[in-house]
Amino acid sequence: MLPETLLVSAPGKVILHGEHAVVHGKVALAEALNLRTFLRMRPHKDGKVRLVLPNLETSREWDVSKLQLLHASFLDSGEPTAPTTEQVEKLKAFAGFMTGSSERECLAVLAFLYLYLFICRKHRPLPSMDIVVWSELPTGAGLGSSAAYSVCLAAALLASCEEIMNRLKEGATSARWTEEELNLINRWAFLGEKVIHGNPSGVDNSVSTWGGALRFQKGNISSLQRIPVLKILLTNTKVPRSTKALVASVKDRLAKFPEIMNPLLVSIDAISHECERVLGVMAATPTPEQYMVLEELIDMNQHHLNAIGVGHSSLDRLCQVTAAHGLHSKLTGAGGGGCGFTLLRPGLDQSVVEAIKQALTNCGFECWETTIGGPGVSLHSEASLKDNVLQALNSL
Repeated sequence: MLPETLLVSAPGKVILHGEHAVVHGKVALAEALNLRTFLRMRPHKDGKVRLVLPNLETSREWDVSKLQLLHASFLDSGEPTAPTTEQVEKLKAFAGFMTGSSERECLAVLAFLYLYLFICRKHRPLPSMDIVVWSELPTGAGLGSSAAYSVCLAAALLASCEEIMNRLKEGATSARWTEEELNLINRWAFLGEKVIHGNPSGVDNSVSTWGGALRFQKGNISSLQRIPVLKILLTNTKVPRSTKALVASVKDRLAKFPEIMNPLLVSIDAISHECERVLGVMAATPTPEQYMVLEELIDMNQHHLNAIGVGHSSLDRLCQVTAAHGLHSKLTGAGGGGCGFTLLRPGLDQSVVEAIKQALTNCGFECWETTIGGPGVSLHSEASLKDNVLQALNSL
């Protein structure tokens, strides 16, 4: 075990283009969202493991000796490929989750226990530690909050067990891991996502691990090497929706109107390809003309998403409010409510942004001014973190 405190963060994600079309073999583009999840780990020797999740108002504590017995009861020395139903049920019983428990709290605790037991399995005894995880990301909004949580846990546990290096040099404010180490973090984070979601695509944890932008098609994930960091206004309509139901509705509409739906999906695919091309040429010196192309692509894709049946009046309202100020918005994720983003081009007067934020807040929405395309999972010095982050992480 490392003796020092570890501070780790990982980003959420937005889907730029390709949502729903990706289910039918088309390209989707996802970017890291600079709303982040933060983790503080403090190793110690008091024989306890403590997990504090301020966003969920959850605090748990276990004796290492009891965790050791649990570890021996169902874990072997092999590398896990996926959590089994039996393992999850044993973890649930150990954690004392009964019918009626908060599902989000339950899944977050189970993901931690699963990753802790497997990643630290070579240590005898299992390590004592305090972990606090706090997030800027809203949960259940399609922004990858669970993946950012899993990535932070995987990175911190691997670093504490010296499976990856603590690469934060003295005097530095932040650090990243090597490609090989990021691959290891991502593999473990994907297992954490499997505990939470059952059968995730792997996109969210990959974006959270590597940052930047990723291209996803038919299960293949690749990184876009050169992209600009874009400013956006992210808006949560707070309208709940079921991703599963929306995916099913698109499938039904495709079966009913194949000659209409197939061209729409092909067109969404073309939008993703064109966006990828434009982002590539923008990396060096972005021009106003390139931002105009991105805005046109946003408008076209939003119309297509409405046509395939995943729009919502709340998202229409978001587009109307921002269009009244000359800006361009689309949904991100499943649609049917949820979140949307607005591209903020360079040189935009801040008074315009504030007016839009106020108008959207008056609609009952929640807004964040942020960026996309930034770094993935990172180590931090305490001095580099904002006061509100430190305050939340000191809540143990």
